[in-house]
Amino acid sequence: MSAPTAEEAGRRVEEVLDRLAENGDAEACAAAEEVVRVLMEFYGSGIARVVDLLGRPAARPPAASSPADPLGPLLADELVASLLNLHGLHPEDAPTRIDRALSALPQPVENAGFDPETGVLRLRATASAGCGCSGTQDSVRQAAVDALACFAPEVTGVELESGAAREPALLQIGTRPALAGADGRSSAAR
Repeated sequence: MSAPTAEEAGRRVEEVLDRLAENGDAEACAAAEEVVRVLMEFYGSGIARVVDLLGRPAARPPAASSPADPLGPLLADELVASLLNLHGLHPEDAPTRIDRALSALPQPVENAGFDPETGVLRLRATASAGCGCSGTQDSVRQAAVDALACFAPEVTGVELESGAAREPALLQIGTRPALAGADGRSSAAR
């Protein structure tokens, strides 16, 4: 089955909305119209973003490197990536998309393992996560969940390994021992 044209899709939507209106359920009809509006806004925003990203001047790679990836800006964009994932069109595999999402987080984290069977991703903080309290750890975990929702929707759970973000040990500074003179007595005793 080929993809419908814009005209065919519009006609099908109108037919469905008309059938709902014929049933006399005004609430269901209004809800269906709202769904159509929300989806139109979502896809319209995605298409606008693609046009914007493709219209920007391409970053010039260094002469010795390979040419810039023309899909790079699209794949790095949350809205476009979510649309590609929604339709199974994202060209990157799950581990690459997970890494892309994690690299965008303000708090550095490390992928400690992803279980595709359960959808759980284990993370380990690679730098101090502040005071080490649960509120800070929860914010790191939530930031990861939010980023992964767009780039790797197959991740359905995120676990932040506890104790991974350790604070450095305190350096104890004391007084300097007295220096002993040539006669073996300390300078304070002379």
